[in-house]
Amino acid sequence: MKESDEPIIKQLSSAQQKKGDFVKITFSPDLEKFKMSTLDEDIVSLFSKRAYDIAGSMARSDGKTLAVTLNGNKIPVKKFTDYLKLYKNMEQPIAFEDDGKHWEIGVGVSDGSFKQVSFVNAICTSKGGEHVNAIASLVAKRVSAKIQKKSQSKNMKISENQIKNYLTVFVNCLIVNPAFDSQTKESLTTKKSKFGSKCELSDKFLAKVEKSNVIEKVISFAMFKEKQGLKNKGGTKKIKLTGISKLDDANFAGSAKSPDCTLILTEGDSAKSLAMSGVSVVGRDYYGVFPLKGKPLNVREAAISTVTKNDEIKNIIDIMGLKFNTTYDESNIKSLRYGHLMIMADQVSISNSAVHMKMNN
Repeated sequence: MKESDEPIIKQLSSAQQKKGDFVKITFSPDLEKFKMSTLDEDIVSLFSKRAYDIAGSMARSDGKTLAVTLNGNKIPVKKFTDYLKLYKNMEQPIAFEDDGKHWEIGVGVSDGSFKQVSFVNAICTSKGGEHVNAIASLVAKRVSAKIQKKSQSKNMKISENQIKNYLTVFVNCLIVNPAFDSQTKESLTTKKSKFGSKCELSDKFLAKVEKSNVIEKVISFAMFKEKQGLKNKGGTKKIKLTGISKLDDANFAGSAKSPDCTLILTEGDSAKSLAMSGVSVVGRDYYGVFPLKGKPLNVREAAISTVTKNDEIKNIIDIMGLKFNTTYDESNIKSLRYGHLMIMADQVSISNSAVHMKMNN
């Protein structure tokens, strides 16, 4: 293959000259050298895709597009968004903007796996790189801030990588002296500070991303992961329970007679003394007492991570032998250390509540 013939250079006809300046290069592969008789289907498909890639990456918003033909037919791609529509199995951009010079950027919602279509100086970067990471990070930070503002997820820890998993990023950019990971140029390694231009996203662009369902998908997945992590957490049914301060456990708690046992939760140590005086009369076999410290956590809108880290809630779970994501009824009540729960509220609090309700009525 070191030997080659002289190139054949032909003068353009007058009709061709009227079309303007252009360069046309043709070649015929030496199939025999590759032990092939024809180009196989995969190679033809690769060449065809590259033709579409050129049409899409060179189509600019200023109208100066490059006419690309494939097998004599002009590829109908006038702008980058036309090219993106050819990806039938990929969500289209929910937000798109073009600075008219260096950056064409689009963001869509993925199915839980990060996807990207990107070009650097008309080179298809199939593995993405720093230009794609820069855009994905800008979007992820904005989405993360929006998620934290939602009341039901203030305490939910969601990483930028979790958010990126639900993004599809489209980038067509011009980079000054780009560097790549290899000769195949599949991934851009040039740092953001060396791009030669700023990759910025407008508030209008980011607002469109926020209004999409990407936030709901991210929160839903985060909640699912938290619930999955609860499978191995929770209490267990055992007779002897240690490590919980101020618990006076019932003698039969965790035994075969546990469904008949009652755990009494009191408001502080003073209320516990009152409960213990009553237990001294009926006996400790079926009654346990545990004092709560202050106002218990309202778990209704709390993140799962907050609930699992709350000492009072953890103590109640261990004492009762509760399992997360479990509904208890007569069929499985025997799996608990206590079959009943009694809450001893302060008498003054009950009286005040009754007066308050009466006044409102």
